[in-house]
Parts: sequence; C-alpha cells; structure tokens
Amino acid sequence: MSFDTRLLTGAGVLAAVTETGNFARAAEMLGLTPSGVSRAVARLETRVGVRLFNRNPREVTLTEEGRRFHTQVIPLLAGLEEAAADAAGTATVVSGRLRVSVDPWFARMVLAPKLQQFMARYPLLSVDLMTSNYREEMMTGVDVAVRFGPPDNSSLIARKLLETAILTCAAPSYLEKHGEPATPHDLVHHELVLFRDPQTGRAFPWEFHRRGKIIHINAAGRLMMDDPSAAVAACVAGQGVFQKLAIGLEPLLSAGALVQILSRWSDERYPLYAYHPSRHLPPAKVRAFLDFVQEIAVQDGSISRR
Repeated sequence: MSFDTRLLTGAGVLAAVTETGNFARAAEMLGLTPSGVSRAVARLETRVGVRLFNRNPREVTLTEEGRRFHTQVIPLLAGLEEAAADAAGTATVVSGRLRVSVDPWFARMVLAPKLQQFMARYPLLSVDLMTSNYREEMMTGVDVAVRFGPPDNSSLIARKLLETAILTCAAPSYLEKHGEPATPHDLVHHELVLFRDPQTGRAFPWEFHRRGKIIHINAAGRLMMDDPSAAVAACVAGQGVFQKLAIGLEPLLSAGALVQILSRWSDERYPLYAYHPSRHLPPAKVRAFLDFVQEIAVQDGSISRR
C-alpha cells in the first residue's frame, strides 16, 4: 500500500495554522514562508476534497469540515511524535509545549496557584493554558481537556481525576436579612443565584443528597450566570443562595465571606474528568500533567480521588 507523504506534511501545516491562527505565525513556527504555508494548505484541501479554512485578512479559522479533520489528525500527529521520542529513547522525558483546556473555576482556584510547582518540576516544558466551560470542540488544538461532570458518549478517552462535594452557600449579610433555610424545601422562599449548564443552556437543577435520599428542588431565581467566579462574587455580595462545587471555596468559607447552609444535605459528589483523543498511552507531558492534577487535588479536604 502506498502512502502520500505530502498528506502527512499538510496535516502538520494544518495543525500549526490552527494553533497560531494565521499563515504568517504558522510559517514562523515551521520555518517556512507564508506563501509556502498557503500552498501546503491548498494542496491538502485539494487532496482531501474539502475547504479546511475560512480565510480573511485578520485571521484564519477552521471550517466545520476542517474541525472534524483536525480532531482526527491531531492524535495521529501526537502518536508520531511519541513514536519518534520512543525510538530516540526519550519517551519518558517531559518536554515541549503542553496545550490544555481547563474548566475556569478549577483553573483559577486550584491549578493556577500551583502551576509554579509543575513548571519547576519540568523545566523543559512550556504550558499553554486555555479556560472554557464548554465541551464542544474542547480538543481543538489542545493535548488534554479538563471538565467537570460525567463524560459523554464521545470517542475521547476520559480519565476521572477527582470528585468534589456540592455545597449550598450564602453570604452572612443575606442570611441576616432573609434568615437561614432549615430544609431544602424552604428555598422556595429565598432568592437563588442560578448557574447555566453550558451543555443545555438551562439552569443546573438543584439536588440535595443525604444518606441515599435525594430531594429535587425547582430552582428559580432572577439571576442566572455562566461564569462561576462571577456567580460566587454575586453570592458573596449578598445576592442570594448559591450551589457551588466545594473545591476552591475553602478560603471564602474560612474567611467568613460565605456560610455553608443545609450542611446535612451535602452528600452529593461531582466528578472532574480529563479527556484526550488517543486510545494509546498519552504522551509523557500529558501523563505528567494528569498526575500533577491528582496530586494537588488531594491536598484539598473537599476532594476525593475516586
């Protein structure tokens, strides 16, 4: 069976253009001229029979067909890099650029404060960290993605990193004015700060777990947000009651900025998963990152590894 090596070269150029956002920066990365990059992309589009990029003077973005092709190609390129490293005897060396897409709350409250340790541990590694709540196209241009919630039925490989409790909180100023609910059902008389599920566009449902019993609340409120940091800030300011992952809340609880309520109904646990596209052993840099995330996670009392 013959193999067109130009297809492999074009795939590498596609990855570089996707990562950098334009032909000029991709050319600099690859040591080519911008016109050379443009010709390589044109040849690849001719070879696969579809237009892969939308082009305008300011940026170059993937078409829908290009995104699908890119998602399929990246694991293959990563596999080739790993094979080359293995052949050179450096498969266990953590080096190169690690591109990560991480849940914003986890990135801000847990990962970012500890990144200095990770960078010091692996001086040959650079990290490109992006944040997003969304799962659509979360693997575009990245090596690994980290999201809260159970995995969907995608072709990606999911690795469970940790579990964290879900706490119901309010600011002392809010409780002084409105009183503290004694049971989950009392929340119908309170102002609730809602959080939009990025997958459905609707507010996350409110559940309360205690010794195997689950109470579902018809959560309603005038304020709904899709940024967890903004929602927590509104809660601290006294806007209303909020349900939040326990991870990262300890500083606010210890300082008294927030008070946990309905603590007897806080048995629910919510998982954090990492995703990568390859069904083979992920590269050393990805394995190192995932191990580090679990390492720093167990330092928080609100988290369990399984």
